[in-house]
This record gives sequence, C-alpha cells and structure tokens, in this order.
Amino acid sequence: MSNSVPVPGRRPSVSASDPPNFIPIPTNTRGLPISSYGAQSPPASSNIAASFGTSPRAAYSTSPSTSSHVRGASGSLTNAFSGMARQLTAFLPKTYPLEEEPEKRQGTTKVLLLENINLDAAEFLKNQGFEVDHVTKAWSEEELISKLPAYQAIGIRSKTKITQKVIDANPQLLVIGCFCIGTNQVDLEHAARRGIAVFNSPYANSRSVAELVISEIIALSRQIVDRTHEMRAGIWNKISKNCWEIRGKTIGIVGYGHIGSQLSVLAESFGMQVVYYDVIPIMPLGTARQVDSLEELLGKADFVTLHVPEIPDTINMIGEAQFAQMKSGAFFINNARGKVVDLNALASALESKHLAGAAVDVFPKEPGSNGPGFNETLGEFIPRLRNVSNLILTPHIGGSTEEAQRAIGSEVSNAVYRYLTFGCSLGSVNFPEVDLRSITTNDERHIRVCHVHRNEPGVLKQINNILADHNIEKQFTDSKGDIAYLMADISGVGQEEVEGIYSAIKNTRANILTRLLCECPLVLHR
Repeated sequence: MSNSVPVPGRRPSVSASDPPNFIPIPTNTRGLPISSYGAQSPPASSNIAASFGTSPRAAYSTSPSTSSHVRGASGSLTNAFSGMARQLTAFLPKTYPLEEEPEKRQGTTKVLLLENINLDAAEFLKNQGFEVDHVTKAWSEEELISKLPAYQAIGIRSKTKITQKVIDANPQLLVIGCFCIGTNQVDLEHAARRGIAVFNSPYANSRSVAELVISEIIALSRQIVDRTHEMRAGIWNKISKNCWEIRGKTIGIVGYGHIGSQLSVLAESFGMQVVYYDVIPIMPLGTARQVDSLEELLGKADFVTLHVPEIPDTINMIGEAQFAQMKSGAFFINNARGKVVDLNALASALESKHLAGAAVDVFPKEPGSNGPGFNETLGEFIPRLRNVSNLILTPHIGGSTEEAQRAIGSEVSNAVYRYLTFGCSLGSVNFPEVDLRSITTNDERHIRVCHVHRNEPGVLKQINNILADHNIEKQFTDSKGDIAYLMADISGVGQEEVEGIYSAIKNTRANILTRLLCECPLVLHR
C-alpha cells in the first residue's frame, strides 16, 4: 500500500522529525510578559527508527521508542524547543523534558490494532506520529475492558465485539476503525452517544467476495471438493453424473449492492442468467432482471447466493420454509453474515438431498483465532455440516485477499488518521459527517474546535458566544439522530487562551466530547 500524502495542515504532534516549515505557534496576542515566552526555534530533524517485531506468537509495538521522541540528530529537544516551552505546556507529550506543570501534558495518541490487520495500515498510522500496537488475535470483552483504557483508538475486524459494556469502560476512546465491510460487531448507537466515531470500508473487498462466489459455483457444480477428498483418501472416482456446466444456469442474487452487482457481471460473463431480489428497486447491470419477491427468486434460481447485511430484518431470513421453496437439486451459498441463515435447516436440506450442495463462509459464532475450535461449541449444526457431501466450508475468507486487505487497511487507517488529526468525520457510519477544508501553513494562530454534543436547541448559540472574541474563519455543523457535531476554525488565538476556550465549551450542558486541534498534540479530554 502506498502511504497517502497527509492533508496539509496542523501537525498531530511535536516531534523531532517535524519538517522545518512547521506551522508557527500562536504568538502572544494578549500582551503577557515577553519573559514568559522566548524566541522560537525550529525543531531539529531526525529519522525515527522503529521496526516491527517478527514473532508470530506475541503482540508487538510499532511505536517509536521513547528516545526517538526526545532526541534529535544533533541533540535533545530541550535545546530545539527551548523557545516555545512555556507556550506548549498544556499540550506537550509526556516525553518532553519540561518540569513545569507536568499534569497538563498530553501523551501521544495510542492506537490498538487487533485481528492481524494489514501491516501497511499499522505502518501508515505509525508514520503519522501515533503509537501503534498490533495484535494478531481478537480480544474478549474482559480483555477490552482491562486493556483498552490505554488507547484512544482501536482497529478491529469482525471477531472483536465492542459492546456497550466495553464502551462505558473506555471513556477515553475517540474512534473505532472496522477494517471490514460490516459494523454489526460494534454497538453503533451507544458509541455515538459517547462521542466515538466508527469507520469501516464498505466496498474495498467487493471484488474478492464476488470472485469467491464464482469459484464456489464452479466447484459445487463439478463436485470438486468431494473428488479432492476421495483422491486424498486414495480413491479414484471419475464420474460425470450430477456434474454440470454453469453456462445457461440461473443465479439468484439476494442483495444487489456492490458485491451483488459485481457478481452479476461476472456471472453473465460465464453465460449465466441473472435474477436478483432487493428491498429497493435497483437498475440492473447487463441483462440481469430484478424479481418482485424472495420467493420468486428461490423458485427460479439454480444457484442462490446471499449478499445482505445483518440487521433485524435479515436475521434467519433463510430457513426451512425458504429452502423448501428452492428447486430440487439447487445450490446455496452464504458469504454474507452468519446469522442470516438457519444452519440447522441448511444441514437438513443437504442431508435430505433436496439441495445438491452449498458453500458457507460465515457462521453465527466464530473462533476468536486460528487453530482448533470449529466444533459443536459454536453450534449443534457444525458436526452435521462437516459430515454432508458437496459442502464447501471456509473460515470467513470472503474478503481475505492481499488486494482487499491492503485497500481496506488504506481506507480505514486514513479515516482514523483524518478524524484524530483534523476532526474529519466523512465516512463515519454512526456519526454526523462533517469536514472543513484544511488549515494551511499560512493560517497562523488558528485553532480548530471539534465539539460533539447532544442535538438540542441553543447549543450553537452557546458555542458562538464563547468564541465571540475571535474571528470564526469557517464553521460546519450537522446532526444524526440525537447526536450533533460542530467544527469551527477560529483565528487570532493566543496560546494563553486555549485552555479557557476548551474549558468553557466542555462545560456546556450538551457536551459529549470537546477537542481543540492546533499545532501541538491533540487535546484528548472530554
């Protein structure tokens, strides 16, 4: 993955690696004694050396070492920043060698990545100045409650569950990155109520899933899995009975979104006829045809494949009645979500030979890590499925390609970076989508206010009264349900005024989360 060029604007942290053309710290606009400040000096430059661990068994950190924060190529940061020490007191990282008012310093933002998220994403976030810990496994609710308080951001895939209990135990959490399509593993509404933005990558692995479905259709129609097992057992069984070409067959796609529509095009290129069912009218691609009901699709299709989200309306949408509506000898594929299918009913349809075969990539409960564990503890249907013929069972690998994981890693890590650094919430699934154009190096003495609050009357008036002594350069606010998000850039702000502005906004009655972004590290207090 090629690292995205950071948006020009405010630096996320004070670091020895900052470029010479950093944004100047606000000058003394309120006439405080000059002796309390001092001449500004540009930071020394250095290369932050950090490398990934190589052990596959343990979590490893991608954080720059403490000494990397403190020392430059030519000496300590004490000399490099001596002129701005007092101005930066409220925002300095813990490693900054300053003895005055240490209780006001802000530590470097820490990001936790679970479930073996693409390493390019970890490297990108590390290069933006964040401390990044990369873990290959999912964490349980108990582990998240005990260990997550050390982090302001977390990246997960589908196995880690961010519940209301986890959210309440981590008031410091600012953002959750779901490095996958779905977000049902996160309590989205409660996260929003706590001021936590959630981002995902809804389209990046669409092609990978669509290609997997095509491969499964061919494998099922030719009984490739059964022949392979027989060959491995030393059995030669060359047969053509009940083995079919897919040309001329009908594929029924349930859910004609990004995956379903791509699959439609691929299936047509193999000579298949395409019908699809969706809850809303969608213009077809190629010669595909939308049908009026799920029942109609099930009765027409030789291959039925699901591409729907897990929501109350889709849980157990395919069960005994729906399998009975399918053509005798048809095939069924689920690469969507585990809870949308009654797997006991699927096992019965396969055991009775009503269905000729199936492919299942997702399950209602899944192991938390690779290795043994795919057994009856996940459901009584597991042993039944393992014993039926012409069934492809895969461990949730629909989007598990190098291309998809790089694309997902790039999209979600960039979204997390933009939210933490610039306050941009574009693409958030649970949050008002708000953004302002970047602050440039020409915008001296600017502060960006990021204020998450309850959607109540009078909040904007309160905030603008607080900011009335300054010029509001630009402002944007939006709401989503009970949550509203305001961003405002104000100019002419002296460093001595920042804490007062922050405290006044934070103490308004509707406040959920207040952050001020400037040339120094982020203010992370609520």
